[in-house]
Amino acid sequence: VSFLKLIVENDSDSSETELSNDGDEWQGPLSDFRPGTEDSDKDWEASRSPESGVNCHVRCDTTKKPFSCSECGKCFLHRQSLHRHMRIHTGEKPFCCAVCGEKFSRKTHFKTHMRVHTGEKPFDCGFCGKRFSQKSNFKEHLRVHTGETPFGCDACGKRFRVNFTLKRHMRVHTGEKPFVCVDCGKTFSSNTHLKTHTRVHTGEKPFSCGVCGERFAQHRFNLKRHMRVHTGEKPFSCDICGRRFKQQFNVKDDLRQHMKCHTGEKPFGCQLCGKTYRAQCGLKRHMIVHSGERPFHCDICGKTFNEKKSLSKHGIIHTGEKPFGCDVCGKKFRHQCNVKTHMRIHTGEKPFGCNKCERKFNQSVLLKKHMKVHTEESSL
Repeated sequence: VSFLKLIVENDSDSSETELSNDGDEWQGPLSDFRPGTEDSDKDWEASRSPESGVNCHVRCDTTKKPFSCSECGKCFLHRQSLHRHMRIHTGEKPFCCAVCGEKFSRKTHFKTHMRVHTGEKPFDCGFCGKRFSQKSNFKEHLRVHTGETPFGCDACGKRFRVNFTLKRHMRVHTGEKPFVCVDCGKTFSSNTHLKTHTRVHTGEKPFSCGVCGERFAQHRFNLKRHMRVHTGEKPFSCDICGRRFKQQFNVKDDLRQHMKCHTGEKPFGCQLCGKTYRAQCGLKRHMIVHSGERPFHCDICGKTFNEKKSLSKHGIIHTGEKPFGCDVCGKKFRHQCNVKTHMRIHTGEKPFGCNKCERKFNQSVLLKKHMKVHTEESSL
């Protein structure tokens, strides 16, 4: 593409050094230890190599590059280049931003920094029109269109558009976790993960649902998952029965937990009574039976319950709400189980039978009442 060729040619001639803060770990201003544009690293390495016959204590050929650094011996073609180089050793930063006070050793770094305040974006993508304030960001962006991935992982072969992304990826292989939480000491492989984690301590929830206003600490996971409540989307399906789920794992009603219905797996067992459960939450809820704890209480009457669903059922007593209706006669009920019992009037079903006289009933309470007839007879 002629457009790309022009960009590459312009870039090779440019003497401007850019700042880059791509990715989730800002790298700060470019190092002042980069060589001047007049004197390349290759020239410097050649002058210091064993083949050149120059050891580390001997200055370079001053006939070609007459200006040499008294600290490290590096040689330069121009006095101005040497003067700029000396700031590496002196730490001098003569270029100061009048807006924020940040200082720079090179004018090019200072000019690039000023675009942060001015909003100037001089680099324009010829493909999509997106603009950039830094040349390095612009060059990296072009690879989105060209598909170029020049940086490859030696361990697994995976390739990346940006060198920084490769460096971050390498932590998968090395196990390095350089980002540490100052509150709890937990370590992370990326700054993004650390920032997300710190919200556990700060309570910050910057992402909000545009429908109901509920707020979340993580946008990609929590908010995206929450939106399925409003959209009704169920992208995960069971290969055995076809039932669909909003979530794949790590929540109460998800595909992974559902699969245990087919396998019969119940890996969570009570150490007190041996009862087993498919999910950790089921075991946790069961343990309240042994502890006698009743953590759920009614704000109106103060009655306590050991399960949240029991409290929800109880709350209908105070509201008078009867959300469940009979499809045959329209009678309303507080609970779904009452509708199921009521329907036996219409169907004639009588599932509760007496083992003494074979009489049948549509409710267990009627059977219990009937059994008293037999107990009275036997006592006579």
